[in-house]
Amino acid sequence: MNLRIRALREDADLTQKEIASYLHCDQSLYSKYERGERMLPLDLAVKLAQFYQVSLDYLVGLKKERD
Repeated sequence: MNLRIRALREDADLTQKEIASYLHCDQSLYSKYERGERMLPLDLAVKLAQFYQVSLDYLVGLKKERD
């Protein structure tokens, strides 16, 4: 999932700080989610899926195609 959330953020030309602000967390914590050092909580995964308009299956790597 960490590669997907990074790719989605980069495709949207957003910074880690901007996404962290959207999720109401510190940039350093969000960076750990992207690097796979911390597990992204389900509620934040749902928020990101909604934000990027993709399914949770895509976000976590169960689907190859964006919905």
